[in-house]
Amino acid sequence: MRFGQPEYFHLLWLCVGLILFLVWTERNRSRLTAAFCDDRVLPKLLDRQALKKRKIRNILAVLAVTCLILALTQPRWGFKWEELRQEGVDIVVVLDVSRSMLAEDIKPNRLERAKRKVKDLIGMLAGDRIGLVVFAGTSYLQTPLTLDYAAAEMFLGIIDTDLIPVPGTVLGQAIRTAVKAFPDKRKTAKAIILITDGEDHEGHALEAAKLAGKKGIKIFAIGIGRELGAPIPQTGQKSGFEKDERGEVVLSKLDETGLQKIALETGGIYVRSVTGDMDLSKIYLENISRKIGKKEIKTARRKIWQERFQWFVLIALICLAGEFLINERKTKPQT
Repeated sequence: MRFGQPEYFHLLWLCVGLILFLVWTERNRSRLTAAFCDDRVLPKLLDRQALKKRKIRNILAVLAVTCLILALTQPRWGFKWEELRQEGVDIVVVLDVSRSMLAEDIKPNRLERAKRKVKDLIGMLAGDRIGLVVFAGTSYLQTPLTLDYAAAEMFLGIIDTDLIPVPGTVLGQAIRTAVKAFPDKRKTAKAIILITDGEDHEGHALEAAKLAGKKGIKIFAIGIGRELGAPIPQTGQKSGFEKDERGEVVLSKLDETGLQKIALETGGIYVRSVTGDMDLSKIYLENISRKIGKKEIKTARRKIWQERFQWFVLIALICLAGEFLINERKTKPQT
């Protein structure tokens, strides 16, 4: 047996108070009757079992109150199994953590803006699973597809450019890693959200996008940065900016054209990152949530306990009816 609202058990103290009140009332009635009613008149007013009837009425009243309180606790026993099916889209976020993401053409820098975008996306999700792939000179699946949004946000918080020590930007490998993150045996709705400045040192991003498209995976790209470019701050104890072999400051530029080609290859779209949620709204609310058909992503079973409070309400009503029908007065003989 289980109880939906066990805190109402505290109201049973009212039954104790009711019992004490009825005992006091009965004793007070007996005292007043003895004081103001002659012994010769009393048998004419009450039948011989009046005291017994009053006790029965009091017991019924206490039982009625007790049963009503027990009904408030929502007693449950017996259960049935219910199938739970959840529909949604499997979304893998591919996040660039290369050194170029430290450029400050977007404040505070590109990486922090990208992390905020992922956090805002997690806040928008409603029943969709999310995974996270990070990449620089190599890539790996940091967070497998999950419905635990708090865990995904926790892993997001530890991301920085030191997470992957291999320098470079292998955009194609990152897309292939994301493709492998989706379950092959289940025909779920799938989408990749690529957040990067678009630099690609490998040159196979478009081929990886074609592979994703063949598997029914749409890529939605968010460009982080500006076309004019920005220098890349040096990390560690060094100061200044990254320089090339000729000693010139390296400028990291947003490659919108490349990102547009990647997105269009799979039937997705490209947007440039902006302040606020307009970019995310366009990708998630207008495209992923509305245009990608949601499919079953999770099946589970749960116990549904049967409510039994109605039995206690019925017993309380019977007790109240019985208490009302019992008459203490002596029945007049028929002539």
